[in-house]
Amino acid sequence: MKLSNVSILAALLVSGYSTAAAPVRSEVTRTTNGVVHVKATDYRSLGYGAAYAYAEDNVCMFADTVLTVRGERSRYFGGAVFATQPKNGEYGAAMDTFFKLPNEQSDFFFKAYLDLDQLRAGYAAGSADVRELLAGFADGYNRYLKDRKGRLPAACNAAAWVKPITADDVYLLIAEKAIHASGEALAAAIVGASRDPAEPVSLARTMPKAVSAMPTGIPTGVGSNALAIGSEASANGKGILLGNPHYPWSSADRFYQLHLTIPGRYDVMGVSLGGLPVVAIGFNKNVAWSHTVTSARHFTTFRLALDPSDPTGTTYIHDGAVRKMTEKTVSVDVLQPDGSLSVSKRTFYFSHQGAVIVLPQAGIGWTAESAFVLGDANRFNTRLTEQWLKMGQAGNVNELQSAIHAVKGLPWVNTIAADRRGDTLYSDGSVVPHVTTDKFISGCLLVPELLAFDGTRSECGWGKDDDAPAGVFGAANAPATIRQDYVGNSNDSYWLTNAREPLTGPGPFGYSPLYGQAGAVQSLRTRIGFTQIESLLEQRQFLRMDDLQELMFTNRVYAAELVMPALVRACMKALDVRLLAPCAALATWDRKADVDSRGAVLFREFWNVARTTPDLWSVPFNPADPLNTPRGVAAAAEPALLAALRTASAKLQGAGVPLYGRLGDYQTETRNNKRHALHGGQGDEDGTYSTLHMRGDLTSSGYRDVEWGTSYIQLVGFDNSGPVAKGLLVYGQSVNPQSSWYADQLPLFTQKRLPSLPFTEAQIKAARIGSQVLTER
Repeated sequence: MKLSNVSILAALLVSGYSTAAAPVRSEVTRTTNGVVHVKATDYRSLGYGAAYAYAEDNVCMFADTVLTVRGERSRYFGGAVFATQPKNGEYGAAMDTFFKLPNEQSDFFFKAYLDLDQLRAGYAAGSADVRELLAGFADGYNRYLKDRKGRLPAACNAAAWVKPITADDVYLLIAEKAIHASGEALAAAIVGASRDPAEPVSLARTMPKAVSAMPTGIPTGVGSNALAIGSEASANGKGILLGNPHYPWSSADRFYQLHLTIPGRYDVMGVSLGGLPVVAIGFNKNVAWSHTVTSARHFTTFRLALDPSDPTGTTYIHDGAVRKMTEKTVSVDVLQPDGSLSVSKRTFYFSHQGAVIVLPQAGIGWTAESAFVLGDANRFNTRLTEQWLKMGQAGNVNELQSAIHAVKGLPWVNTIAADRRGDTLYSDGSVVPHVTTDKFISGCLLVPELLAFDGTRSECGWGKDDDAPAGVFGAANAPATIRQDYVGNSNDSYWLTNAREPLTGPGPFGYSPLYGQAGAVQSLRTRIGFTQIESLLEQRQFLRMDDLQELMFTNRVYAAELVMPALVRACMKALDVRLLAPCAALATWDRKADVDSRGAVLFREFWNVARTTPDLWSVPFNPADPLNTPRGVAAAAEPALLAALRTASAKLQGAGVPLYGRLGDYQTETRNNKRHALHGGQGDEDGTYSTLHMRGDLTSSGYRDVEWGTSYIQLVGFDNSGPVAKGLLVYGQSVNPQSSWYADQLPLFTQKRLPSLPFTEAQIKAARIGSQVLTER
């Protein structure tokens, strides 16, 4: 899309400063655990206070992350190294969960792929409230830097890379989050297609042979659980929501506990993402919601036919006419060992469908005959902030659903919600490319493994719904349901949103295949989530908030429940002295991933090997019984299970870890030289509801420090007055080891405690531990 001079000028006028005449005034209150409450009379003041508070807790991490999206990492840290890794919970700007490139390649990617002119134009055409909010956020952060000059945390005090920001930088930060499941997943491929403008062009003759799969989006397992209970299943007839995101514990993708209020306009509490001045997961007086990573795809690729008369391979054929690719050359300053700076340049190429990509390991090359481009539905999605603002203003789940599709800004998440009147909502309202099922079964889909469609014909491109931005599906074609019993999601597709009544979609083909599979095997985590809720309803009929807290922290290892009976029998028949001790350890294990569970480490290492056993199950998957199939260990698989147990036992013995070891002694997070015991399992892999993905493999010290997993736990019910909420930000509000909020919530997680969240003025006053009024200087 080309921008007119008028639209670019309008974008520039709103990008760097606020036009609001009203002076800034933000009331910032802290309650227990450093939870931040910001009250203001306008959006600029709201953003100002939110940024100031966030900087108090996370200034070094935030400043380092700004370098990433600006494409300036190489200037300060060198081009060959990678982004800053966390150390004992402190700081860390690396985004390894979503992409991992050395600084120079990272800088090239962000400078080329995040187009500020497009972002400015998108914000200029959008909500004035959002522009004010984000401009205020930049001003509030800069105010903090000014107030604390020379007195920042040790990790970044006096660092040259800690610099003031503008609204442009905030636009870039939000844009980076939007492309987690698309552009970032293929960042290496985008950089791989760039050229050194000083070197001659050399095109491959043939496409490379694929040796690995193409990335599909956010890595498997990185996601969340969410359950919403409605009037037919709740004790007081009002909705209950349990949100349990599994998200990074480091980088600016950490959540931040925030309550934002403009009286009469916006009053929402929960967590923001990366400290941005809007609640992404939270609740207001009448409705609560959470998000889970959707299984939907948010990109496709297109195969271009190239004009053979152009030796550079940058002219392509579309609808019988030739088109020239657009070029973007970017420069990166790179710090040298002697302290000097060198300049590197790369040129990136784009068709009207997206960026050219080259990923040889996935079989994607650039030849004289053809090239592939990435169509990314989120590349210019500037609607995220407005989306969450509108959601926070909803009065019930129907209004929430309307807000989702009116704005259409959710990048890659499902929404699960409950309201005060007892309705629940599941919705995949994320921006999914408008590719209908008929295009999958026509000649348009050329390479299914690459989601590659024919880029030579407009009829194979993305379509349009009248109620959605160009190229993405609108409300009628997106999976959603409103129910009064329950809905839930643990990152499998929309199909099993409720175990009693799967979603199938409109005829004749159902929802687009890009939304995920229907009638497919569910993850063990999905199965245990629905199994637990169905069991609770069978036992108690009507549920309370405490029942969902119990479900959250039960830590049943569903894989153990499925295989342990057969494993124990096989152990008894084996007559193998090497199996006596490990079999005894597992026989006495409680089949949970609790802190005090003995044998959990052994089972984890056993299952990491055993779960890949071919033809493991005796009862195959049955779409009519998705919670209970597949199941039953096949007799022919028992020798492989015993071999896996021997391997696991030897591994523990080699590491000096006792077979009866207590999980809490070997699954820990270290803060200020203190190790905090953690409960929870591996999620999709072992069928635990609460998930922790640890950094690195088992050592003599166990599994040390969390990369991603259970992060923010939110449990919200309602009474006649409004919300009754409890919540826990497991890793705490701050990455500064000197902060009171650096490790204070970890012990609460260990103890399975969820503190109350103060929402009303009276509750905030009772829990207040400090406050300040910020005015602009």
